[in-house]
Order: sequence, then C-alpha cells, then structure tokens
Amino acid sequence: MPFGEKPIASVWTRPHHPQREQLTREQIVAAAIELLDAEGVEALSMRKLGARLGAGATSLYRHVANRDELIQLAVDDVYGELDLPVSAGRTQWRTTVARIAIEVRAMVLRHPWIAPELGQVGLIHIGPNAMRMSSELLTQFEVAGFPENEKREAAATLMSYVIGIATTEAAYVSLIARSGSTERAWVADRSPGFDENVDPRQLREDQFAYGLDRVLDGLAARL
Repeated sequence: MPFGEKPIASVWTRPHHPQREQLTREQIVAAAIELLDAEGVEALSMRKLGARLGAGATSLYRHVANRDELIQLAVDDVYGELDLPVSAGRTQWRTTVARIAIEVRAMVLRHPWIAPELGQVGLIHIGPNAMRMSSELLTQFEVAGFPENEKREAAATLMSYVIGIATTEAAYVSLIARSGSTERAWVADRSPGFDENVDPRQLREDQFAYGLDRVLDGLAARL
C-alpha cells in the first residue's frame, strides 16, 4: 500500500466487539438471510430488518456499519453451508472438484438472491467461509498437478461456469416461484408436446452435469 493511503474499510478487517445486549451480530445476519430468501435483495433495509427483529435500526448499526456490510456477512454465512469434501488425493481430484461445484450450485439455488452478489465481492470483502472454499478448490487443482501459475485460472474457469449457470437457474426458479406455479406445470404450459413423465428439475440437473463434465474434460486435458 502506498505511504499515506488509508486501508480500505472492510467488515472482515475491522475488530468485532460484541455488544452487551441481547441482540447479536449472528442473530442479525440470520434474520437478514431469512428476509433475503423470502423477498430478495431489493427488500432488505436496516429499518425493515430491525422491525423483523423487534429492534430499532440504531441497534443494528452497533453491529453492522451499513446495508452493504450486512450483505457481505450474509453472503459469507451462506458460504458456511457448503459441505466441502475432504481431499482425496491426486487420482480423485476430479471427483472432489465436481463435488465442490455441485455444492456451490446448490447453495445459489437455495438462496437465489446471492447470485448477483457473487460477482460484486472484491478480494478485500471476501469472508472466511468463502476463503475456505476458494482455498480448498486451489488445493485440489494443485494436488491434481496444475502448475502454480495455472491453478488459479483453472479454479476461476470452473467457478465461472458454475456461477454462470446457477445464476441463470436461480432467476428461472425465482420466476416460477413468483408465478405460484410448479416447475412442471410452468414448463408444460409453455412447451407444446411436453412429456408429462419428464421431470424438468432432473433435466436441469442433467444439463448442469453435462456442462460440468465438459469443463473438467478441458481442464484435465491440460494435465
């Protein structure tokens, strides 16, 4: 950092001093995620969240500086849901990496609001849970045999595919949810000749798996 410049403020670098009161940061973040899941990012405000918690917005500001910080905390809390596989060695790197990709996609589909946020989080704002996932992914590509100058590109290529397709799926699933219809009925109404024995959700699973396999084929070819 050039001399005289102030460090970039971040919720992850600022010391966290728990307040001596009933409301905690963890409770605030949990309530924020519930609100985000139910109504989306546009509906989130400190005032609305305070009302949900039975507290004034001022009480929230003792724990979180602003709405942007709250979203950062919520995003990282959701990353904490990932069930990351244990490293399985060089011969199993592809299976392990695929498992991480599947976990990330499932996370986005459980919390559709997170999709656009993933592309806006800079390095200074990455939380510990997201760092843990990124570190594990890089470790897997290192174990696989990718050179130091290529493993980050490999990880970025994989995540670009996963987040890209999951973002599209999340928007699609959210649209159907707002319509009040089921996915099967929604697709049948818009697809003449649709086979009612076909499960649209399974089709999405198969499409994701196909694309994931082709991405991994391409990466494996580098070895």
